[in-house]
Amino acid sequence: MASSPASTPSATERASRVKLMIFDVDGVLTDGGLMFTAEGDTMKSFNSMDGHGAKLLREAGIDTAIITGRQSGIVAVRAKELRIKHLYQGVEHKLVAFNELLKETGIAAEECGYMGDDWPDLAVMLKVGFAAAPANSHPEILARAHWVSKARGGHGAVRELCDTLLHAQQRYDALLKAACEG
Repeated sequence: MASSPASTPSATERASRVKLMIFDVDGVLTDGGLMFTAEGDTMKSFNSMDGHGAKLLREAGIDTAIITGRQSGIVAVRAKELRIKHLYQGVEHKLVAFNELLKETGIAAEECGYMGDDWPDLAVMLKVGFAAAPANSHPEILARAHWVSKARGGHGAVRELCDTLLHAQQRYDALLKAACEG
């Protein structure tokens, strides 16, 4: 039996339960553009405010992870810099990596959030308790997301999501106060 709209949890209710926030990379943590050197190396550009948002989640006790289809030394460096300890790269089937992550952390799927932007993210987005998407995501992603940022991927969408989670879990004000006090 389908649930009625009145019994469907709001995005804020869903966000309030997130213990582990998982991110795709291309189109989420970056703008999706891929720059290649003459040697074939890939370069990516990350938003510093998005990175700070991920650090704030960790400070609030929300674990973070990355599941991405591409393999990149740049992503490994960025994950290490942000102290994201759960990193799955070169993943063909993201749901397999997601299930491994659940076993590794002991966190239930409904206590996870996932932010993705394109079809390879759909299977995981349909399993988590809180599915999020950048504003410029593929229409099929936007149709299935519980929450959509105003910002585009790589341009503050992750920070907007992090702030939303912190507000939903009533941790934003304490973190802001600590930042103001130095």
